[in-house]
Amino acid sequence: MKLKRAVAAVMAGLMACSMTACGSGNSGGGNTGGETGTEAGKEAPAKAGNETADKKLVVWTLAEDLKEFAGKYCETNPDVQIETVTIAPADYPTKVQTAMRGKQTTPDIIVGEPQMLQDMYEAGYFEDLNQAPYNAQDYADKIVDYVWKVGQDSEGIQRAISYQITPCGIYYRQDIAEKVFGTDDPEEIGKLFQDYDTILQTGQTLKDAGYKIFASDGEMNFFSGDSTWVKDGKLIVDQQRKDYMNLCVNLYQNDMTAYVDSWSATWYQAMGGAVPVIAKGTNVWDETAVQEAAEASGQMTEIFAYGLPAWGVGTMRDHVGELSGKWKVCQGPAYGFSGGTFIGISAFSKNKDLAWDFIKFCTLTEETLDWWVEASQGDVVSYLPCLEKHKNDENEVYGGEKLYEFFLKQAEGIDYSRVTKYDKKVGDAWAAAINSIKMGEMSEEDAVNNFYDVVASTYPELEIER
Repeated sequence: MKLKRAVAAVMAGLMACSMTACGSGNSGGGNTGGETGTEAGKEAPAKAGNETADKKLVVWTLAEDLKEFAGKYCETNPDVQIETVTIAPADYPTKVQTAMRGKQTTPDIIVGEPQMLQDMYEAGYFEDLNQAPYNAQDYADKIVDYVWKVGQDSEGIQRAISYQITPCGIYYRQDIAEKVFGTDDPEEIGKLFQDYDTILQTGQTLKDAGYKIFASDGEMNFFSGDSTWVKDGKLIVDQQRKDYMNLCVNLYQNDMTAYVDSWSATWYQAMGGAVPVIAKGTNVWDETAVQEAAEASGQMTEIFAYGLPAWGVGTMRDHVGELSGKWKVCQGPAYGFSGGTFIGISAFSKNKDLAWDFIKFCTLTEETLDWWVEASQGDVVSYLPCLEKHKNDENEVYGGEKLYEFFLKQAEGIDYSRVTKYDKKVGDAWAAAINSIKMGEMSEEDAVNNFYDVVASTYPELEIER
């Protein structure tokens, strides 16, 4: 895509709008939608048009994206004031719960990520969007299927809609692919990641050539099984989960990774080139420890691949530096997705009509989504007419690959019926078990038994067969 000049113009206009037309809350989420001052930790909301706006929406969000959407909305709705409050994911559920239990009339719009939504639906936080005047089901064929289903409660009532899809892929260095495997073709490289055993073989080949397959052993977390953790009230630990455990332990213990954690500074750094080789067990969140480990080894290494959802397009883009154009994306060993901002109306809002207009603007308006494709430089939208229009767009950061076409194909393989409200905490407990094994802190038997204990204490209602 030829995005750079267009994005510069879009963002310049957007910044002007966000400052003059729409208010923004603080990142700590302290603003609850009432009066705001200018003392530490708060911002005074800006006004739209006149000194006092005729209409106002308060939006609580987990990501900054909705601030940009709000700015764009205000360009054509100058009588509307939108105050956006970005809240850290760790704090968000409690903030929303407090507001909803208190039947606060603000925020008007709330959001959720997939792992949060079912609990929020059951608690009655979201408005029923199937009823008039919303009639959300009229738009069901306009949104990617799995995204539409994520926005439904257990009875099939639409409660939220997302503007994006987040299927996963393997982001890989095309220059390393050509050197080691003789091709950088996504179809061929995808075969090197087709299953866990093949990934280990690929990792060994890269190690022999002087590279690391991944920065961390957790890169396959997004592809950790085509099964479900809980079915009919019973915890399921199938062979795929065990094979994933074996993959992570072997990647770590057989020196195929850079021994860093996802989201650490070195993990980001590796997207743009060589990083120091550090010892196993180095605290990668301690800058001094990493520096000392790097000086001790005196060696550098390069990373071949990352496993990330579609939103990783932006994460990678912002960190690849001079390697822009030398990355591509291929299919991983399983279909998966992670994240996504799902937008709904608070059940206690007094501005529901205006809130619905804003949601439609963000998720169901082709002109808006066309703008977002350019403004975001690669976020993959969920609106099918827009995806179809842009399916042949080439992303220059990723070697000219047609990423919208690729991620839409991946989204078609997602089976949302496997997703449960237990996934986050159970998955975290399984990751902790894997970590204890790879670090030599526990035997596999002890780690798995400890996993069962954690799940049993967290979810006593589940049947657990050890």
